[in-house]
Amino acid sequence: MNATTDRKKTALLELLRTPGNILTAFILALGLCITVLRFTKGLAGVTNLNDNYPWGIWISFDLLCGVALAAGGYAATTACHLFGLKDFRTSVRPAVTSAFLGYAFVVLALHYDVGQPWRLVYPIFLSQGTSSVLFEVGLCVFIYLSVLALEWSIAVFERLGWKKARARIVRLTIPLTVLGVILSTMHQSSLGALYLIAPSKMHPLWYSPFIPVFFFVSSIFAGMSMVIFEGSLAHRFLRGQMDEEHIRRGDAVVFGFGKAASITMLGYLLIRLYGVALDDNWRFLPTGYGLWFIAELAGFVALPSFLYALGVREKNTRRIRFAALLTIAGIVLNRFNVSLVAFNWQLAPEEKYFPHWMEIAVSAFIVTLIITAYRLICAYMPILRDDPDFETH
Repeated sequence: MNATTDRKKTALLELLRTPGNILTAFILALGLCITVLRFTKGLAGVTNLNDNYPWGIWISFDLLCGVALAAGGYAATTACHLFGLKDFRTSVRPAVTSAFLGYAFVVLALHYDVGQPWRLVYPIFLSQGTSSVLFEVGLCVFIYLSVLALEWSIAVFERLGWKKARARIVRLTIPLTVLGVILSTMHQSSLGALYLIAPSKMHPLWYSPFIPVFFFVSSIFAGMSMVIFEGSLAHRFLRGQMDEEHIRRGDAVVFGFGKAASITMLGYLLIRLYGVALDDNWRFLPTGYGLWFIAELAGFVALPSFLYALGVREKNTRRIRFAALLTIAGIVLNRFNVSLVAFNWQLAPEEKYFPHWMEIAVSAFIVTLIITAYRLICAYMPILRDDPDFETH
């Protein structure tokens, strides 16, 4: 008995000593140390924020990018439950799980950025500023996180064997999906609307009265691309957690979302160019910022849109997955351009903001927490597989 126990302990230690787990442990330990510094020394102790840049990488990456890339939840549920495309059924739970974790950790990340994090609940429960766009964002995120928690709870109830509780939530599938789409439409666009109040601070190529539309449309193909990207990683690293149906339908999900993303990105490209034409900002294109703008649209919108279409036509999943990776990088680039690169573009170089290494470490800490939580959930809950004791829906 002791020999068997020793062998199991040895096997577990060998598993934990993999390079990936060692790196994960290092990032988590470093993040916890910086967390202590953040909440003992304040923002000044760990950030390079200043009066010109009160919002730094914790907003640009953790919030703006995090919310956009978590849009896979409403993209997958809409395709399956509202449009009736049952080939996407196997993508729903993974997408809802990643969306739920994404929004939950966005809220966690906000605690680092807010000067008095204990007042984070004030706008919703104590002092509603109903004329504020930021209030609308906060309220929608709060409600949508609750919707995602309910959608995700189906897997929890299956794991616990609570059939009646599961049945009640399953009956709410369509209303929850519709509510999720409405809330996502509102807060995804409102994140862009936050920058409508700063026309004098943003570069004209990125500022537009249509920026709320840009943010919403880009979140659609961002969510689709994340479903493809996450599915690709799951098929490679979590294949042992999948059942045969999830493995078999993997390519159908890739082709379906790849086709939809290609069309959506083409529409997004056209409205971005329309925004430039509307304000007659063509004169900025030959400048340094103009070349960067062209690089964003050509390399991270037009190119992946073309690769998506080519991959779907040729039934090439590798090309579609590469397009998804390019698209995700493009979403991150766009949000950084809007909130940092094109923001305060007229300031001298020495007045520009560049994140402190501890700010970057905290963002890496948040992402690592999401990945770790996702792996654990997939290991212990029916996310990438169907529970044989429950009927699929």
